[in-house]
Amino acid sequence: QVQLVESGGGSVQAGTSLRLSCAASGATYMNNCMGWFRQVSGEGREGVAAIWLRGTGTYYADSVKGRFTISQDNAKNTVYLQMNSLTPEDTAMYYCAAERWPCTVATNWGFRGQGTQVTVSS
Repeated sequence: QVQLVESGGGSVQAGTSLRLSCAASGATYMNNCMGWFRQVSGEGREGVAAIWLRGTGTYYADSVKGRFTISQDNAKNTVYLQMNSLTPEDTAMYYCAAERWPCTVATNWGFRGQGTQVTVSS
């Protein structure tokens, strides 16, 4: 099993930035890909970003491309999501996720964390 713990959410003004962190523990060797998806209560899940842990590939939803950056620190088993130029449309619960493969923003993630809320006000 893999445990994922997110942190870094909060309430911010539009145009500002937040950085989310996701610390992985347990059987991390099982996963080759980690990512983030978000969900607004009552709505569907939206894939945000994904990163190959064994290479250099990163993938983004069109809605966040150019504003969000996913990165990893392998020594800490941690993945980050740097979110810049936030808008109210980015308001959602953000979940960290992990999977063996494939690695896309639409991956059907096998593991996920509890989520961290991001609220952006105008």
